[in-house]
Amino acid sequence: MKRSIVWFTTDLRLYDNETLVQAIHESDEIIPVYCVDEKHFQITEFGFKKTGNFRAQFLLESLADLEKSLREMGSGLIVVKGSPETEIYKLAEKYNAQKVFAKKQVGHEELVTQSKVETELKKINTTLETFETTTLYHPDDLPFTTKTIPDVFTDFRKRTEKEAKVRKSFPSPSTITSPPIEILLVPTLPELGLENYLFDCRAAYPFKGGESAGNERVNQYLSETHAIATYKETRNGMIGENYSSKFSPWLALGCISPKMIYHEIKKYESLHVANESTYWLIFELIWRDYFYFMMRKYPTHFFTSNGINKQKVAKNNHETTLFEKWKTGQTENDFINANMIELKQTGFMSNRGRQNVASYLCHDLKLDWRYGAAYFEEQLIDYDVASNWCNWAYIAGVGNNPRGVSIFNVEKQANDYDKNKSFRNLWLTKN
Repeated sequence: MKRSIVWFTTDLRLYDNETLVQAIHESDEIIPVYCVDEKHFQITEFGFKKTGNFRAQFLLESLADLEKSLREMGSGLIVVKGSPETEIYKLAEKYNAQKVFAKKQVGHEELVTQSKVETELKKINTTLETFETTTLYHPDDLPFTTKTIPDVFTDFRKRTEKEAKVRKSFPSPSTITSPPIEILLVPTLPELGLENYLFDCRAAYPFKGGESAGNERVNQYLSETHAIATYKETRNGMIGENYSSKFSPWLALGCISPKMIYHEIKKYESLHVANESTYWLIFELIWRDYFYFMMRKYPTHFFTSNGINKQKVAKNNHETTLFEKWKTGQTENDFINANMIELKQTGFMSNRGRQNVASYLCHDLKLDWRYGAAYFEEQLIDYDVASNWCNWAYIAGVGNNPRGVSIFNVEKQANDYDKNKSFRNLWLTKN
């Protein structure tokens, strides 16, 4: 009997999951597994937990939803806690699995972990096979190799749009054959060393983890509200559910795929309207791809103070008092404070807010940008390694910014995007 493990990481879905499809195709039985990596809940070198309570709660909800979906297919989900190289090895040995199927990673730490798992599996003659499930465009379809991808986004986008095509999505399996798997007991936040929290009614959206909730949000944003038809005009908003798509948390954990979103947008365009706004959401997915591929091109650079900039331009000062004021929303700027309080209370912040608070930290306070990126890593419900670190490097002037550096006039930004102070009043008034 051919028995395989499907090691889920940030691909917590059944639809458009090539890893799962190939495992089912090649195996008589599969064992779906998720490893709660203990390293993801430790303190980083910057003094923050790698995963905070908002993202952890979203993860736990996503695992519960995945287990439910797998159970309906005749399978289930095994959740283990520890180091993947130890836990995946133990399960492969226990079930006599010939192969482990997984998504291909991109972050440096994630790649190191994946390599350790592969090394351990070789000891019992089990192979690890990985698949590209993260991006809109498959890397094999790009008109560049990893080493020749342009360092300017516009150059990448123009050639990619012209010469590459988005592949079809993989359908969900109709049935999955597995050995008996016990009903999943999802860990709690306290069991992960985190505190429970109350939902803040001022939050932009009531995010809930899982493929089911992700599909519901896509349907809501496109078909129910038609909010996508005005996305380009509203995307710089700061209050409410529909100024932006809010797809990012589900994309970050792979509860939904960018290909699925792309094909749903194309369907919407054929049924309703194709305009700048419908294109612009695809444009943003291409940006997401770009940072993924740039991190693959420069595996460790985006975690250093100089980024991919060969000349030292980034500030690498770290002044604890100043940073704490930024982090807790107690700076001299009320627009920055409102955004930072929203992040602290909800795990989310608008794109407009993110650019401003990052610019303020880097260029007004002149502090080390990596501490800001690390705090976002802990706090953001939609943290994604490539998007987070590459965006911060961009603002700091050590990333893929053709202008060299992006310095925002925060007062002007506040007047442009929060003219009536409604956003500031919302978050600076005690709840």
